Amino acid sequence: MSEVAPKNHKKYRKDKPWDTDDVDHWSVAEWKDDELPGGSLLEESSFATLFPKYREKYLRETWPIVTKVLNKHGIACELNLIEGSMTVRTTKKTKDPYSIFKARDLIKLLARSIPVQQAIKIMQDDVQCDIIKIGGIVRNKERFVKRRQRLLGPDGATLKALELLTDCYILVQGNTVSCMGSFKGLKQLRTIVTDCMKNIHPVYHIKTLMIKKELAKDPALANEDWSRFLPKFQKKNLSKRKKPHIINEKKAYTPFPPAPVPSKIDQQIESGEYFFNEMQRQTQKKEEKISAAKEKSIKRRQEREAEFLPPTTDEVSGDKDKKKKKRKRSSASDDELEENRSDEDVPEKSKSNKKKKDKH
Repeated sequence: MSEVAPKNHKKYRKDKPWDTDDVDHWSVAEWKDDELPGGSLLEESSFATLFPKYREKYLRETWPIVTKVLNKHGIACELNLIEGSMTVRTTKKTKDPYSIFKARDLIKLLARSIPVQQAIKIMQDDVQCDIIKIGGIVRNKERFVKRRQRLLGPDGATLKALELLTDCYILVQGNTVSCMGSFKGLKQLRTIVTDCMKNIHPVYHIKTLMIKKELAKDPALANEDWSRFLPKFQKKNLSKRKKPHIINEKKAYTPFPPAPVPSKIDQQIESGEYFFNEMQRQTQKKEEKISAAKEKSIKRRQEREAEFLPPTTDEVSGDKDKKKKKRKRSSASDDELEENRSDEDVPEKSKSNKKKKDKH
């Protein structure tokens, strides 16, 4: 039997001659018009998106700015107010093939309520966009609103911190989170947003990003592993407080069943209340309430009047005896203190005088 040679899974994963350490994979090279073969695109490509009704007024006012920006890149645009849609398409003047995708992202961002001055930045080479859908992650509506609010934080503090650490623009609206920035920042934001909707607070990610930003400044730690510096957050399954165990004492066993308890209906039949009308029952309840209130008022009046009655002779004599006993106790305690005073309390001069008298 000939032995089967082990499979080499890394057979085709060879080092590429152009993939060296000096290559920055995140950098975006600038487009030059001379790079397009033939000078123009062969076919026309277009994209269209719908926008909500409340954005119609704003888009109508700012559409000249959008057309001016897209004309520089050789892209035509159209605003259809009847259908409620925005369309972009390439022309013969279009030099950069990727600019049509940038224009598609621009109209998407405008439909997502991002202001024009911010949305125009997407046409730059180093700016990208990502629209994160968060609507289907959480089923419960109240829980979804609470977790979405965590992204904003108190007075938008959490959102501002994320924008500063990732160098991205973030807009939370409805069931989506619109982001604009670099590829690296967008990748970090997507994980933060999805984790937030899965009940992991964005503060934990903010702490790690702050530490990474400080470590990146140190050139000595640039090529080292940062896992030992980063905090490790673990889920804590806190056990609920156990209720105190109640021991039920066993009752003495009796073969006889308990005596039957008279039901409410039997008691009402005996008293005759069972045969009353609804009106008669209500009047009876009112009479019972009035009688109970009268009894309480009589008791309170007696308590108030008792304060103004003069004390009896027995009470006066009892008070005098108590005062005498207190005086006796106070005098006895004073005598004990005088007896307990030792010679140490007397000054040294008086002691020496006593010794002299004893010698004489």
